[in-house]
Amino acid sequence: MAGSINKVILIGNLGAAPEIRNLPSGHKVANLRVATSEQWTDKSSGEKRERTEWHTVSVFNQNSVSFA
Repeated sequence: MAGSINKVILIGNLGAAPEIRNLPSGHKVANLRVATSEQWTDKSSGEKRERTEWHTVSVFNQNSVSFA
């Protein structure tokens, strides 16, 4: 699938401050961890349940995004 674009929207909480580093080419890379949570009530027991999933995101060479 060369030339295809994948787009994902993650709405969650940052686990820590983004780690920003410079590549030898001079471009910047930002790595961050995002937690998304799901909450529901268990139908059989009536107990409230929650599941948190962690996502690792890397942002490469985004000219429109400023890294502060």
